[in-house]
Amino acid sequence: MIYLSHFTLPSQGRRESLLERLVNNRTCYSNFYPFQVFDNWEEETFSFESITVLYGGNGSGKTTLLNLIGENLRLERRSVFNRSSFFGDFVDLCRAEGQAPAGSAVLTSDDVFDDLLDLRNLNQGIDRERTELLAEYKDLRESGFRMTSLDDYDQLKKVVRATGKKASGSAYVKESIGKNVRGRSNGETAFRYFTDQIKEDALYLLDEPENSLSVQRQRELAKFLEDSARFFGCQIILATHSPILLAMKGARVYDLDQRPIQVRKWTDLPAVRGWYEFFREHENEF
Repeated sequence: MIYLSHFTLPSQGRRESLLERLVNNRTCYSNFYPFQVFDNWEEETFSFESITVLYGGNGSGKTTLLNLIGENLRLERRSVFNRSSFFGDFVDLCRAEGQAPAGSAVLTSDDVFDDLLDLRNLNQGIDRERTELLAEYKDLRESGFRMTSLDDYDQLKKVVRATGKKASGSAYVKESIGKNVRGRSNGETAFRYFTDQIKEDALYLLDEPENSLSVQRQRELAKFLEDSARFFGCQIILATHSPILLAMKGARVYDLDQRPIQVRKWTDLPAVRGWYEFFREHENEF
């Protein structure tokens, strides 16, 4: 499914003209982002397929391009991203052809790290409560508590749990708060995040989803994305370095390191060729 057919970045002349006006009218700014990212770019129009991959080295502009598309289409997103007071003005210069359905979103590896931090903070909170409950358990066993009114009933239940024949500190704590939330590995969390977030009939922008994923998990994610585009009405645009994701069936691959920007076979990309040569050199070791 194609929801976004084309996206056009402004020409160098339009960018320079706007930036000059903005700088003259503003006194407080720390940088010109994203204007400097595209210093050497002419007007560029990207044509999208059901799966389109943005490839390039650090600083090539692939993440910035995803952010511009996401802001232009007003897509949902969780994590904040690098932007300046000039970002919205640059977005207004861009042109998108198409419309994103409800539920479309920008999904990034930073979202996964946010989930991991939330889980860690939750478990740390539970650990602190466990320490407090163990101290309470000790006090209850030593208190010689006696019930004097119905108002003491909840306290009595605690004492019974804490002083029964089979009572133990761990049992008391476990009954009170349960076990820590089970934490998945970074890779499991990342894979589950992307597969849970991607629903039917929507446009998704993915920024380097391979972060934290093993080779096997990357292969599973690639198959999931292929199936989402082929069978479930999704359009996927992603930025990646991963040869496995670059090799997805039917994907259009843009090489942002080339001038002018080119659509290339994934097997011709320098990063992929580098891995190919590396494994050829070590072929006899397999």
